[in-house]
Amino acid sequence: MISLLELKNISKVYHTADLEQRALDKISIQFRECEFVSILGPSGSGKTTMLNIIGGLDNYTSGDLLINGISTKKYKDRDWDTYRNHSIGFVFQSYNLIPHQTALSNVELALTLSGVSKEERRQKAKEVLKKVGLQSHMNKKPNQMSGGQMQRIAIARALINDPDILLADEPTGALDSETSVQIMELLKEIAKEKLVIMVTHNPDLAKKYSTRIVKLLDGQITDDSNPVVDSISVDQEKKEKTKKKSKKKTSMSFLTALSLSLNNLMTKKGRTILTAFAGSIGIIGIALILSLSSGVKGYISRVEEDTLSSYPISIEEQTVDTSSMIMSLMTYNQRKEDHPLDKIYSGNIMGDLINTLAAQMQTNNLEEFKKYLEDDKNQLKDYVTALEYGYHVDLQLYKSDTSDGIVRVNPTTILNSFGVSGMDSMVELQDQFGGGSMSSATNVFQELLDNRELLKTQYDIVAGTWPEAYNEVVLMIDDNNEISDYALYALGVKNQKELNDSYKNVLEGKTVETEESTYSYEEFLNMTFKLVLNTDYYEKQNGVWIDKKEDEEYLKKLIEMGEEIKIVGIIRPNEESLTTSTTGAIGYTSDLTKHVIQRINESEIAKEQKENPNQNVFTGLEFNTSDEKFDINTLTPEQQAYLASLSQEELARVITQYTTNAKATYEDNLLTLGIVDENKPSTIYIYPKDFDSKEVIIDKIEEYNNRAKENNQEELVINYTDVVGAMMTGVSSIIDTISYVLIAFVAISLIVSSIMIGIITYISVLERTKEIGILRAMGASKKDISRVFNAETLIEGLVAGVIGIMVTLLLNIPINIVIKSVVNISNISQLPAVGAVILVTISVILTVIAGLIPSRMASRKDPVEALRTE
Repeated sequence: MISLLELKNISKVYHTADLEQRALDKISIQFRECEFVSILGPSGSGKTTMLNIIGGLDNYTSGDLLINGISTKKYKDRDWDTYRNHSIGFVFQSYNLIPHQTALSNVELALTLSGVSKEERRQKAKEVLKKVGLQSHMNKKPNQMSGGQMQRIAIARALINDPDILLADEPTGALDSETSVQIMELLKEIAKEKLVIMVTHNPDLAKKYSTRIVKLLDGQITDDSNPVVDSISVDQEKKEKTKKKSKKKTSMSFLTALSLSLNNLMTKKGRTILTAFAGSIGIIGIALILSLSSGVKGYISRVEEDTLSSYPISIEEQTVDTSSMIMSLMTYNQRKEDHPLDKIYSGNIMGDLINTLAAQMQTNNLEEFKKYLEDDKNQLKDYVTALEYGYHVDLQLYKSDTSDGIVRVNPTTILNSFGVSGMDSMVELQDQFGGGSMSSATNVFQELLDNRELLKTQYDIVAGTWPEAYNEVVLMIDDNNEISDYALYALGVKNQKELNDSYKNVLEGKTVETEESTYSYEEFLNMTFKLVLNTDYYEKQNGVWIDKKEDEEYLKKLIEMGEEIKIVGIIRPNEESLTTSTTGAIGYTSDLTKHVIQRINESEIAKEQKENPNQNVFTGLEFNTSDEKFDINTLTPEQQAYLASLSQEELARVITQYTTNAKATYEDNLLTLGIVDENKPSTIYIYPKDFDSKEVIIDKIEEYNNRAKENNQEELVINYTDVVGAMMTGVSSIIDTISYVLIAFVAISLIVSSIMIGIITYISVLERTKEIGILRAMGASKKDISRVFNAETLIEGLVAGVIGIMVTLLLNIPINIVIKSVVNISNISQLPAVGAVILVTISVILTVIAGLIPSRMASRKDPVEALRTE
């Protein structure tokens, strides 16, 4: 026989105030490896206390408990947890099953604490349930079974981990006599392989089924029917086995804790949902504020993007510091002199203005700055929606149909049609010295922003498609599907002669009436224009290039042979777009500009002029750098012979060309022919993504200027024009500030909700006190108990967060409808996905924090006291 368990002088003393109660008084007893021991005695004799000490649920005051000869004096909480889980199986009078778990889950719980895999513990649980005759009831919950069946489940749970000792506390106390016999027979069978210690008040059952009866009275053994007489040493193998078991630490996985908590919460669905909803109120408030804040910021970003697409940072080849001019005008009144008031005096400001204009006229080296912009090291492209380069070249476009006369649609001649003569010269002058703003205002052909995605947010395609090739353009109509009659006359859709007639009628005092015209989309989609290059107007005759613009037949042939430009789409401003990046009637891509520049540079006259920078291709003479007038005698004999062969009209035209170009420079000729270098733009337009990006870009420009100054390269310093300025700077930060203040207020409700969940968790701890005792009896550690309740608060927090986000998404629908109807802005309330995830995470964190105190309280509960709770 081998001694499995030994109590040496075990005493247990309870202290209450000044009172001392000795539950056990120096008890010494040994138990064999396989026997059925019944402990009898009246209430208060110490039976249950002795059983709890043997089971590791209660600590002894003095003495020693030896397991296979190994002392437990130095056992810590973790050691006792392992001992209960691997060596002890408990069977209680009141069954102590977890009510929200099935029979199968109750039985396999001890294996879960041991870290056994799901498949293995499920298989073992089924086997042990079959052993106790409950294989057909494994999916039932305790409240669906009889007392005898529940006790069998309790025995199955006690046996699942193959313990060395089975402790039964009044296992038949709540059963009828027939069921009691069945349970006792089952325990008797188990005692053949294990040590079974049973506490009972029934001496008849003890005598009938036990192999040994121990009687207790006042905490002392008064009788032992079959004591271990000889002191038996435990063999080394048993000691090693016990040591090995003590090293197997119990640990409940978090998934198991989640499962236990979820099942418990599901038994109280109503309270769980209401608690979660209450917890979600703070989340809903913050989520709504975040939705509106995010939507408003998004709207502001769209406004910024739209605004900046119309008012970019502009840098021109030649620029004037307009602020200095304005200051010159503003200081006029401050410089008045006192005069006698008998005469009228001139206030001289024009001289100062002219001097200021001359002093402030600055030239920008756009070639070098273009290199800087396109250098990836400077990362400027990260802050712009588009970079647009302008060149001194006007697209020469004509109406394809010349049967009713030649109509140049770009640059437009519409103002000349009703008597405003010399307009072309004014436009050319403005293009050379003012950056082209005049031609931009009068022409109906405008280059589209080089950012298709931004254009798609500003415009809707109402017919056709966006341009895909360089020779494809789009017609731009306003939000009311209108196009100005100015554009219609400029494009030749309406006859420009009507304007001349109308102008004459007005001068004669007649009233001019106009009628509204309508057109189908198809009429414009089938419209084409012809592209003529600046260099095509010139024909080489006797070594010089003659301007043939006034030769109608020549011009008609040019138009007929010109490249076709076709309208492929009709676009209309998006109803939510505050501004649009392009004005005018026809929009073309930068590819067309690049194509024209390339074709011009490949032309014969362009090559000849560039190869002979000192010779004027229009006269055949060297460029005149002096003030000498044109002298026909300076022509070559061949040129003079050519002039002699011309008619008077032709001769007059050629002489005019000679005299006009006599003082022209090489640069003038390049400008006339439209010869430009793509690396040398005349204007640069930078379109920032938003106002913050604009500030970064300006900082980058200043950085470029400072570097140029440090290197004594003042000629590289760039002067720019920022039309928008700080118009909307700081708006986003104001929205952020308001949002943070509102969120801070609403966060209070979130914290209150979390505290409420903490209180609900504390109530749950009180409700599940017996479950805590059951788990501890099976070997669950204090950390495992904390984990169970932390899992419960995590679930509550997660559900609260999800409910909050779902309610917010639902509320955003009517909010957006109302805002749309009031201010005509769509989707202003939008909850960002990242924000939703963060809010759910915050909800979980706060509820877990709020539940830390209740879960800690749960882990510190005395398992013996917990098991007594009803």
